[in-house]
Amino acid sequence: MKPTLAALTFLAASAVAISPASAQSFSYADFHDVSQLTLNGTAHQNGSKLTLTEATDGQSGSAWSTQKVHLGSGASFSTVFNFEILKHGGLPGYGIDGADGLTFTIQNNDNTVGSGGGGIGYGGVPKSVTVEFDTYQNGEVHDPSSNHVGINKNGDLISLTTAEEAVLFDNEGPWWAWIDYNGMTGDLAVRWAQNSVRPAAAMLSWNFNIAEILGDGSPVEEAYVGFTSGTGAGWGQHNVLSWNFEDSYDPNSAPLPTTTPEPGSLVLMATGLAGVVAGRRKLLGRLR
Repeated sequence: MKPTLAALTFLAASAVAISPASAQSFSYADFHDVSQLTLNGTAHQNGSKLTLTEATDGQSGSAWSTQKVHLGSGASFSTVFNFEILKHGGLPGYGIDGADGLTFTIQNNDNTVGSGGGGIGYGGVPKSVTVEFDTYQNGEVHDPSSNHVGINKNGDLISLTTAEEAVLFDNEGPWWAWIDYNGMTGDLAVRWAQNSVRPAAAMLSWNFNIAEILGDGSPVEEAYVGFTSGTGAGWGQHNVLSWNFEDSYDPNSAPLPTTTPEPGSLVLMATGLAGVVAGRRKLLGRLR
């Protein structure tokens, strides 16, 4: 039976597909494959979604890169991800039900850490920096409101700086978040929106030395990266839908992938297909 061009094309695409572990810059268009992530607690694969907690009380979940990711100069990085919080409910607090939100976190401990409830899966984690999307006010000392973004470090739930958001993060609609850190200047910038259009200006920022925080005094430029979440008496289903991570400061990075491979993958795929087509011609010549 002669091999068809379609079959050979499929093999070529399979051969050149890039897994998240094969590069320090990686992209998840969805989470059908979580083999390069370590899931802890209540975190699990949910079809094409990465679910950190279900909509019930007392949950704690985290998902980390299984291997440490090398960061750019001075621990530089840029990342963008897409998330949703569904089915919020539970004990009302400060006029809002639902809890407790999710975080994007970089930490240099291990790939199993995390705590629940008001800790949002992050409380008590040393050598770490997080951006929290908080949906419950656990007292005014910790949280300025029941719907805000905060920058925290070393597992401390008292944020270094915060910004409130008028639209509820647990409104069941998708949200996009962009986080960029310039290790040369020490500037961390956070943006978020209800669509995939990156806002021109940062809505939250802070200046600090992430490399030294991760290294506990000694500069470190590699770490585990991932997401955490937790629920207490209030809850929500916290899902990450897609994720792109760059191991350099790249504030103009491409939007999240949808149904097409990364540009790098496309280049490799084109190269692979060219080789397969040439090989097919030789093979078909021999079979005739």
